[in-house]
Amino acid sequence: MKRWREAECKRVHDPFYAGDGRKVAVNPVEIDGKCIRVLGPIIVGGGPSGLAVAACLKKKGIPCVVLERANCVASLWQLKAYDRLRLHLPKKFCQLPLMPFPSWFPTYPTKQQFVAYLEAYAREFGIRPRFDEAVVAAEYDAVVGFWRGREEGGREYMCRWLVVATGENAEAVVPGFDGAGDFKRPILHTSLYKSGDAFRGKRVHILPREMLCRSTFGLSMWLLRWLPVRAVDRLLLLAARLLLGDTAKLGLPRPQLGPLELKLRSGKTPVLDVGTLEKIKSGAIKEQEFFSEKDGLPRRAFPHGWKGERGLYAIGFTKRGLMGASLDATRIAEDIERCWKAEVKTTMAFACPPTRQAQE
Repeated sequence: MKRWREAECKRVHDPFYAGDGRKVAVNPVEIDGKCIRVLGPIIVGGGPSGLAVAACLKKKGIPCVVLERANCVASLWQLKAYDRLRLHLPKKFCQLPLMPFPSWFPTYPTKQQFVAYLEAYAREFGIRPRFDEAVVAAEYDAVVGFWRGREEGGREYMCRWLVVATGENAEAVVPGFDGAGDFKRPILHTSLYKSGDAFRGKRVHILPREMLCRSTFGLSMWLLRWLPVRAVDRLLLLAARLLLGDTAKLGLPRPQLGPLELKLRSGKTPVLDVGTLEKIKSGAIKEQEFFSEKDGLPRRAFPHGWKGERGLYAIGFTKRGLMGASLDATRIAEDIERCWKAEVKTTMAFACPPTRQAQE
């Protein structure tokens, strides 16, 4: 009887369980003024990808903490997107797990409608990100077996699992070029563009970084007026071969299909080179850890880039938009649930009373 009471006492104080044995979502435990222990995963980023993982985890009863550096969810959409933006794919391909778009939304929702959907999504699953907390560093502590994430204010978070959901376009990259310092007019990154009203009646140059200094797909659409898709694709492949060389030697085999036919058949969007190949050729980019030190993206391509080692995950880096993020959110939640159950089982082995047979 004494051992039974001791086990019950342990179970009552077990953070994974309520008194009736159900899993519960628990709040972070503050160890001291500068360190917070999180029982579940920490999700860095409160955009669509971060919200999707948090919702899938909460559905499974796993607590988590979302850290967002801005003061709102989906800050890229709310603060850095132009006013007339719409989803470029039908809404059925862009909805997050467990909650479809409202039926009355148009096929291609507007920016405002998508933001409203994300805010409703967060409310539906009780996701309350910690806003204005920018994570500036994270490292794995092998001694204690936890990730340590440090935010800008100096506060430290400890967790078993770390999910990076900062997104592919979180940082604006403004290239340097000769003469920029002498230019007397404004130079803006596209993330600051809201509408064309401010540029009415002015001469504006949009800096290209496309093949032959022309929009690759603009050129493709122009050629399609007179040539079939396959012929245009062959021209694009020939130009890519002449400009980029044999990318297979760098470990990047080029698809047999051209970019237009590839998009039509598989729905996959080809990736345009913006200087990465030159970095690979020079040796500036090498195969190392889970994330690339150069661009911050997972090194392994979709669908294998969502899981690293020692409880590290990444979401929203598939270059497949919201559909890729939804698939990764489901995979990550299922993988963490498996680990979570294993840890709970280990914890309960010490908390549950021994069986009669074991006592004998």
